[in-house]
Amino acid sequence: MDNPEFDFNDICPFDDSVFQEKMRELVKEPGFDHALSYCMPAEAIPAFKEELLKITNKYDFQRQIMFPFLEMLAKTTTSGISLGGIRNYNSGLNYTFITNHRDIVLDASFLNLAFLRRNMPSTEVAIGNNLLIFDWITTLVRLNKSFIVKRDTGMREALIAAKKLSAYIHHTILDKGESVWIAQRQGRAKDSSDHTQESLVKMLALGGHGSFMESIKEINVMPVAISYEYDPNDYLKAREFLLKRRDPHFKKSQKDDLFSMETGLLQYKGKVHFQLTPRINARIDEIGTFRDNNMSAKYVGRIIDNAIHRSYEIFPLNYVAYDMLHDSKRFEAKYTAEDKAKFQNYISDQIAKVDLENITEEENEYLRHMMLVMYANPLINKLRALLGGME
Repeated sequence: MDNPEFDFNDICPFDDSVFQEKMRELVKEPGFDHALSYCMPAEAIPAFKEELLKITNKYDFQRQIMFPFLEMLAKTTTSGISLGGIRNYNSGLNYTFITNHRDIVLDASFLNLAFLRRNMPSTEVAIGNNLLIFDWITTLVRLNKSFIVKRDTGMREALIAAKKLSAYIHHTILDKGESVWIAQRQGRAKDSSDHTQESLVKMLALGGHGSFMESIKEINVMPVAISYEYDPNDYLKAREFLLKRRDPHFKKSQKDDLFSMETGLLQYKGKVHFQLTPRINARIDEIGTFRDNNMSAKYVGRIIDNAIHRSYEIFPLNYVAYDMLHDSKRFEAKYTAEDKAKFQNYISDQIAKVDLENITEEENEYLRHMMLVMYANPLINKLRALLGGME
């Protein structure tokens, strides 16, 4: 399905033929040195960069550099990463893995780590250009099998960019023989209530053959549920909720995004679980075809949401959060008094990190409420999916 209409060179991962050239550019960047200083002693950086310059392709880069780095992150910032639903994976197919969005950097990275541990191929990763704050970050991610999602364009440019992105995803799956990862929405769900944006589904259908549903089916969409026990950014999200409550026009800065990325990378996440679910083609066949593409996109989004919501891993603290939020004892058999006390202390400690002046008692209670909402919502959505079928 080679598509002569588009030149993908400005969005696709770097070809291995230019890998070493781009790596030479990367290791000269002062910003890259600064990032490395978070991960290793200053005296180790020159030798590490020499090792980078010996690598000739993306496969070896991931196996020799990214895999050990992610294992180190997993060891130091999680209580383990698990992968379920392997029976739904067919090594003879390439997939569009669509996940809920919990962490700016690690959703795709840890999923690929889970794949690499099982000698499964890693995916190409969609990353928004709004996160590519510096040129060296763009170079790094394109060396690491990422492709660029162009955002913040005018309406006409946005449609062209969406068509090109969709064509690239179809090309990657059908021609290159690679799988891709993309989040179900632009930006994370701040309250942890995950729902697929219809615009994403519409974009995916632009680049294929046949009807809307046929185009979606040819890229083998597989919903994947991500469950983090703890969200290191929870207090930052609660802080943003409060700032928007104070000022509806509040917008985060690039500095805020960078700090969120750093916090998500380096702080503790507890247990992390990925659950692969069946690709959605059979469900699409059950639904049939709609004349209206808007309705088609809506129903495909519901299929994805339902699969993700049903497949969350629910931790004791999610049950605690639900009961605290609703002042109930509905799930008290699912946790101990120690679990509850630990979570209450955790919430208090996280709220204490919110660095805003003149927080009133009422605002403090609002922060606490939003933290509980974040941790209760995965359970609430799972219950709805299990009890109600298609939401």
